Amino acid sequence: MRKSTIKIAMYLNYFVFAILLNSVGIVILKAQKNYGVDELQASILEAFKDLPIAIVSFLIGSFLPRIGYKRAMLIGLALVSVACVNMYFGNSFGTAKLLFATVGVSFALIKVSVYSLIGTVTDNQQEHNSLMSSIEGVFMIGIAVAYFLFPAFNSEVNPDAWLNVYWLLAAISLVSFGFLFFAKFENGTEIPGVNLADDFKQMFKLFAKLLTIVFVISAFLFVMIEQGIMSWLPTFNSKVLHLPENISIMMASILAISLAVGRLLAGVITKKVNWIWVLSSCIVIAMLIVVFVLPKTVGLDVKQINSLSDIPLIGFAFPLVGLFIAPIYPLLNSVVLSALPKKLHSSMTGLIVVFSALGGTLGSRTIGYLFKNEGPENAFYYTLIPMSLLLASFFILKKLTSKKNEILT
Repeated sequence: MRKSTIKIAMYLNYFVFAILLNSVGIVILKAQKNYGVDELQASILEAFKDLPIAIVSFLIGSFLPRIGYKRAMLIGLALVSVACVNMYFGNSFGTAKLLFATVGVSFALIKVSVYSLIGTVTDNQQEHNSLMSSIEGVFMIGIAVAYFLFPAFNSEVNPDAWLNVYWLLAAISLVSFGFLFFAKFENGTEIPGVNLADDFKQMFKLFAKLLTIVFVISAFLFVMIEQGIMSWLPTFNSKVLHLPENISIMMASILAISLAVGRLLAGVITKKVNWIWVLSSCIVIAMLIVVFVLPKTVGLDVKQINSLSDIPLIGFAFPLVGLFIAPIYPLLNSVVLSALPKKLHSSMTGLIVVFSALGGTLGSRTIGYLFKNEGPENAFYYTLIPMSLLLASFFILKKLTSKKNEILT
C-alpha cells in the first residue's frame, strides 16, 4: 500500500511540474507580444528555468536522501505555489524570469527525489523501465494539458486575462502538497548519515566513469532536441504557419500528446524488444520526419484558420516527431540507473538533471538564435546534428552497460 501511495505522489507531482515547466514556450510567445521582447531575449526564460535546475541538482543530488525525499518535494511545491501568485500580481518579463527560476529550483528537488524513489519501489529492470516510462508519460500528459489550459484563460480583448491561469496552478500545487503531506513513506527510502564531503566525492567518482560521461552527453543531446522543438513550436506555428495565437498554442499540444503516447508505449514495447533497437529505430524515423515532412509543413499555404479543423492534415505531421523521440529519455535513464546500485541512484540522478537542464537551455537558446538569424522556417532543420550524435551514443552505451562488472567497480 505504501509503495502505491508513493507512486501516486510521484505521478501527481510530475503532472503539476509538467504544466509549469513546459509553459515556457507559451510564455515565450506571450512575452514577445505583451512585454515587447524579441526572440533571442524571450529565449532567456529557458535559461532562468534550466540553470537553477542544474545548479540545485548538482548541490543536492548526492545527499538529498539525507534531507528526505518527502521533505524536499514539499518544499518544492510550496515554493511554486507562492511563485504562481507572484506572477499574477507582477505581470512583467522580470516576474516571468523569477517564476521560472523558482520552478527550476523546485523541480530539481522533485525530479531527483522521484528518480531516486523509483529504485526503491521497483524490484527489477523491467519494472524500472515500465515505471520510468509511465512517469515520463504522465509528465507529457501534463504538458498537453498546459497547451489547452493557457488558451482557455486567454482573451482577445484583455491581454492580461491569461494570468488568471496562475491562480489555478497555485491551487493544483497546494492540492499536491496536501496529498504528499499525508502520504506515508517507507523508512527504506531515506538514507541516514551526515558526511557531506563523502557524498560529493561519490558524485565526482561516478562522473569519472566512461559510462557516466557518455550517458550525460546523451541526455544533454536529447533534451537539447526536445526542448528546442517544444519551446519554439508555438512560435513556429504563429510565424511560419500564421495561425492565431490560441490555435498556435493548442497545435503544440500535438507534440506533447505524441511524447506521452510514445513514452507509455515504450514501457510496453521494451518488455519484448531490446532497448537499443527501440531507440535506434525511433531516432532514425525522427530524422526522416525532419528531412521529408518538415519541408512540406514549411511550404504549407495556410488559408483562413478559425479552428483546428481548418488546418490541412500535413500541418499536424511535424509534431508527430514527438512519438518517436519520446522513448529516448526515460529508457536511457532507466538503462543506466538500473545498472547501478541503488545507493548511487541519487548521485546519478543529480548528474542527469544537471546535464538535462544544460541541454534544455542550450537547445532553446540555439533555436531562438536560429529563429532570429536563419528564419523560423529553417531553425528546426539543425536538430539533425544532435540527432545524428545521439544515434551514435546509443551503441556506445549498449556496449558499456553490457559490462556490469566494470560499471560497479
